Amino acid sequence: MSPGDEHDSFGGVGGSGQTRTRLPEGNSGDVYGGARRPVRSSRSLLTVVGVVVLLVAAIAFANRGDTPPADASNPRSTTPGRTSPTTPTGTRPVTTKTGTIPTGYSHDDQGAQSAAANYAVALGSAEMFQDGSRENIVRTIYAPAVVDGLLKQLDASYSAGLMNSVGLDANGNVPSGFSFVSRTIPVGTKVTDYTDGSATVEVWCTGLVGLAGEGSTKPVTSSWFTLTQKLTWTGNDWRISSSGQSEGPTPVSGDNRASLADDIAKAVDGYGGFTYAR
Repeated sequence: MSPGDEHDSFGGVGGSGQTRTRLPEGNSGDVYGGARRPVRSSRSLLTVVGVVVLLVAAIAFANRGDTPPADASNPRSTTPGRTSPTTPTGTRPVTTKTGTIPTGYSHDDQGAQSAAANYAVALGSAEMFQDGSRENIVRTIYAPAVVDGLLKQLDASYSAGLMNSVGLDANGNVPSGFSFVSRTIPVGTKVTDYTDGSATVEVWCTGLVGLAGEGSTKPVTSSWFTLTQKLTWTGNDWRISSSGQSEGPTPVSGDNRASLADDIAKAVDGYGGFTYAR
């Protein structure tokens, strides 16, 4: 995949031709429970550029402790497809950042997985909808050779039409009284290829996007997708050289009733994100 394929990874899902069966919904009077989902062609981009899994957070938190884990003598393996991919390991999480993005990953398969997960979070953040912060994110997480071309593609993709489709103005500003939600939450990672200088990592994610607040016509909805990130070891860190996206795996929706708009807005403002690491 060439650097130019990045644009497809941000917008290719909507035209996949896949169909979805819509089950009957209760509480049709509530905007979150009964509103139809927006057209997927406008939302497919947002699944990358934007259910927190407690297990992932617990693993990252446990690895920060002062007592070495029992398996610290054998902290990592470079063999893809391990049988227990979510088992805690002895490698501590990354502790350095560039801006708000964790950087400085270990030069092994676990470091590549941590990089891929945290980079997915950055690409799915609300900051991607602002020109300045979008450029900072791209220059931090992508290989220098692909940055300039990708920025041109992204500047074109984040058009006034896209902004309007998610309820923002042409400059990505949020209407007064609302909270804009764009989050990607990694559920798990898998290394499918690894060498000393490159790695291919799949990141299974769920994403949230929409406007939270009373009277919102763009309610916050969720999606499931898998990002395939090809990473290269450059500048003493893992950087993305190219990436792609596919839909799912998508679980069956549970019995939880959709929350009211005000509850969603409070949750968005009150709950922060995580640094993901193996």
